[in-house]
Amino acid sequence: PLPPRLPDPSELPDSDDKPVDNELQQQVPNLLKQCLEHYWRDRHDWFLGINMGIYHHTPGYSPSIAIVPDGFLSVGVTRPLDPKGRLSYIVWKEHNVVPLWVLECVSQTYGEEYDEKLTTYRDLGVLYYTIYNPHYHQRDQHAPLEVYQLVKGRYQLQPGPRVWFPRLQLALGRERAKFGDGWEREWLYWYDRQGRRLPTHAERAEQADHRADQAAQQAAHERQRAERLAALLRAHGLDPNPR
Repeated sequence: PLPPRLPDPSELPDSDDKPVDNELQQQVPNLLKQCLEHYWRDRHDWFLGINMGIYHHTPGYSPSIAIVPDGFLSVGVTRPLDPKGRLSYIVWKEHNVVPLWVLECVSQTYGEEYDEKLTTYRDLGVLYYTIYNPHYHQRDQHAPLEVYQLVKGRYQLQPGPRVWFPRLQLALGRERAKFGDGWEREWLYWYDRQGRRLPTHAERAEQADHRADQAAQQAAHERQRAERLAALLRAHGLDPNPR
């Protein structure tokens, strides 16, 4: 049962007003969102929030206090919800659709990703909880990337450098590449069933430019071939353009 009174959305701040500790906490989920925007371009039942407050009425938690992951993905929700967009993600306003996947990027300042937040996401019912810790994993005695799946009320660490999410029909893994303004480093990426990495906006544009260049080169080759053939026909006294 719901509490006697749930807060009105206008009463709830959109985040906890804590600044992110580094760029990765925004750039990593932003990259993942870009990849999905094209891959799921024909779908309108998902939402990926970045540094946005999640409000919920799980027993034992205050519905007025948000948990703010670096990124989260909900499937089975309307997009867009409102012309102004979401200021926060309020579970009881989303037909009680809990985020399916949550991402936390560990920074220099430890943020309880492996204990308190893990417990909260478990209690909330988040199916997949991902902790990305590329720089401080040795300090924390954990792997650089850990994916937990909720199984019978408990989080189980999933094996493998890439983890397949059956509910998303996608895998998540790490790969070195360029993103943003040419920042080359290791990033998180989605992969399809065939193991192909989903490209970002810039990568798709680069691929389109490459295809256009190939088409232009092919057209130039065909034009040169036609010109050589016409010259050969004229050399033999034949009209290359007979009527």
